Amino acid sequence: MATIRPMLLPLGLMALLAASSAAVAQLEIGFYSKTCPQVEEIVREEMVKIIAAAPSLAGPLLRLHFHDCFVNGCDASVLLDSTKHNVAEKDAKPNKSLRGFGSVERVKAKLEAACPGVVSCADVLTLMSRDAVVLAKGPNWPVALGRRDGRASSAMEASDELPPAYGDIPLLVRIFASKGLNLKDLVVLSGAHTLGTAHCPSYADRLYNATGGGASLDPSLDSEYADKMRLKCKSLNDGSMLSEMDPGSYKTFDTSYYGHVAKRRGLFRSDAALLTDATTRDYVQRVATGKFDAEFFKDFSESMIKITPPLIKMGNVGVLTGAEGEIRKKCYVLN
Repeated sequence: MATIRPMLLPLGLMALLAASSAAVAQLEIGFYSKTCPQVEEIVREEMVKIIAAAPSLAGPLLRLHFHDCFVNGCDASVLLDSTKHNVAEKDAKPNKSLRGFGSVERVKAKLEAACPGVVSCADVLTLMSRDAVVLAKGPNWPVALGRRDGRASSAMEASDELPPAYGDIPLLVRIFASKGLNLKDLVVLSGAHTLGTAHCPSYADRLYNATGGGASLDPSLDSEYADKMRLKCKSLNDGSMLSEMDPGSYKTFDTSYYGHVAKRRGLFRSDAALLTDATTRDYVQRVATGKFDAEFFKDFSESMIKITPPLIKMGNVGVLTGAEGEIRKKCYVLN
């Protein structure tokens, strides 16, 4: 397997990430052992019920956590409603298709009943995303807790900071590096696309307008797969149609996503981009063989949250700890 190349960061960003590392160090396994010792059991119990009733929610709940952490860090700011004076993250264009907010409120209400004002919405969402993966037959990993909830949420920041579905490798590498995440994290976390669905407008330009001419097909997309997708997505603006990101396996966390990408059947341009870089292509092709499921599961767990050593990973990006932020009573509104 090719060596994962390091990414060089500007000094200002290095200082910011150093501060983030200090916050990450304040997260702890068993953070609520005295104040809400049943927190993980309560979350898991509710998640079992939620996923049993709606297995397709595993992907959206994982995506909700991703979209939270990439904007202002993992501070539950994506859960806040817009107000008369502010358009919040959830109303940004890239977030219009997010789902699972009601499930988060359901779990939070259970925790408020058991331990009022103790567990943050940021920790709730982090635990729920982990449990969503586990219940979709994916890996389990320990989650260090102690995140606090942010008090700001901006649709403009969400539009600027979220990795776009059209992203190429240089753009995606820049965005991931700005969060302290490396090239391996990029290719590994892209594997989250094994779960869930996507609306037609997020990929339709690959079918109808790849070069701006209105009818051309993206040459990086397998033509037979494109023909099938056109039957589902009949125009650039067919907003009602949903497509599985991992056809045939979108409710199960597995490695089949990489098999699709290796065959040029990744749904998004950002999926196809993984084949344009030697390092990410090597990882895709290796996992696509179906012989390295355990390796991928381990890699995904470590890219989500690695607690030893305390490196910044996706679930730890920009966390608030100590006296920062607040513990919201309801996740959609500030106290």
